[in-house]
Amino acid sequence: MTGVNVQRESTAAGAEALAGNRATGQIDLALRSDGKRTRRFAVHESGSLRVRFPNASSDVLEAVLINTAGGMTGGDAFSIKISLNDDARLQAGTAAAEKIYRSIGPDTTVAIAIDAAPRSQCFWLPQETILFDRARLSRRIDINLASDAALLMAEAVVFGRSAMGERVHEGRLLDRWRIRRGGRLVFAESVRLYDAIDDKLTQRAIAAGAAAVATVLVVPGVEDNVVGARAVRGHLIGEVGISAWNDVIVARLCAPDGAALRHDLATLLPVFGAVLPRLWLQ
Repeated sequence: MTGVNVQRESTAAGAEALAGNRATGQIDLALRSDGKRTRRFAVHESGSLRVRFPNASSDVLEAVLINTAGGMTGGDAFSIKISLNDDARLQAGTAAAEKIYRSIGPDTTVAIAIDAAPRSQCFWLPQETILFDRARLSRRIDINLASDAALLMAEAVVFGRSAMGERVHEGRLLDRWRIRRGGRLVFAESVRLYDAIDDKLTQRAIAAGAAAVATVLVVPGVEDNVVGARAVRGHLIGEVGISAWNDVIVARLCAPDGAALRHDLATLLPVFGAVLPRLWLQ
């Protein structure tokens, strides 16, 4: 019994030490517009997350999110909250692709919350999220739009770095999106991909062997956007499917690797009115 107790104490001590070494980060960002330019009204940073504003003189404020931890792993917890006041315009992105490293048990958790007031516009255009083998990511995105606010968001996930021969044989991805407009739920999706991810991605109904996927969401979306998106299909490397209903447009992209996916997003997003972040083009 003594040996069992020692083992339990050692395991508990190891878990406590691991928890103490986990990274956390939080950003709370509030924006205001004077009718001509959007300015930051309040900024709070903690942990390893930072936000910088490279073009503060533009009518659309650009916010670049930086994770100084260099990546995320199991047990890390990050939170991003953004509030846009009336008429505010924001383009938010990341300084680099976010890397989710192998976990020995707990999930990496990411919570993103955006509130957009009347006549505001939010372009949420981060670089790719790269999952490594045995990574575990639980992400939640909640966006509340006023009835006349606008949103364009693109989220891409790459399963391993194909150029380096990496594959995600096992792992866990939980991705929950909830988008409300005028208090009404207009888009809800929960993706759950776990265990033998590489085997699942080879299935035709999931990704047909693709190693990189993305979702583009446009609210409100108009028919001209759909027509324009379908017109550029011949210039894409991977596959894309586009749906439109009740002023919402959703585009799904699959590509063989991260570079091909970025090419396809860079081709498709301008159709929806996006100006590509400069960091995408470097």
